[in-house]
Amino acid sequence: MTPSLRIATLNIWCRHGDWPARREVLRAEFARLRPDLIALQETVVDGDYDQVRDLLGDGYHVVHQGNRAREGVGCSIAARWEPQDVREFDHLVTDRVDPEDFPGRTMLAEFDTPVGRVAFAHHKPNWQVPYERERELQAVDAARAIEQAVAGRPDVHVVLAGDFDARPETASIRFWTGRQSLDGLSVSSQDAWEFAHRDAPGHTFTVENPLIVVEADWSRIPPRRIDYLMVRCDDRGPTLRINSCDRLLAQPVDGMHGSDHFGVIADLTP
Repeated sequence: MTPSLRIATLNIWCRHGDWPARREVLRAEFARLRPDLIALQETVVDGDYDQVRDLLGDGYHVVHQGNRAREGVGCSIAARWEPQDVREFDHLVTDRVDPEDFPGRTMLAEFDTPVGRVAFAHHKPNWQVPYERERELQAVDAARAIEQAVAGRPDVHVVLAGDFDARPETASIRFWTGRQSLDGLSVSSQDAWEFAHRDAPGHTFTVENPLIVVEADWSRIPPRRIDYLMVRCDDRGPTLRINSCDRLLAQPVDGMHGSDHFGVIADLTP
């Protein structure tokens, strides 16, 4: 049997909305899909409560972002395997980045998986709509850190995941996908959704999901695809084959959506 890796990313949306109902939807879907590596944004670690462990149960190693925002909100990685190396990078790139809010940050954790050594980069830039300059600077900062971490190790696969808060046509995403350089640097990662679906919109933050107007009204902007899974490329393309990619939790269960975002899930093979 060909070894495979199932990866997922989802913004959990803290405990907003009807959390008890959302919790049941999230727990059931993760149990059904059984991803191997998961990037989760807006997770809560507060006192004795660990939202990721509450949702996933046993069977995962969990790594939480160290410098969390107000009320214990931050990012987390969950994996079937124990992490071999974990690094965190802050991206306080301008005076507009508030470290007490939800600052730009990247987590990089390495795992020995059935498809080989994987450096799983969980990237979360600033969320504010007008902050594309910050997202550009944060992308360059993160890319330099990732490239330095894997330099001289061509056998390491880099998988990039997260809520990037930027549409595919923005400079920060064009940079990640090799369509343009920024600050004298060029990199390239294959967007898994684009590979699997070409020009299909694949919106992950949209009024199709009524939860985007529950805590704050996001209906003034058009539907956007802002959540991504990407595989870093060598000279001829992504180092892991993208066999499938779909939106995660894009349909309600008994009338309830799991989050205000739809996530992304993909299956990779050597």
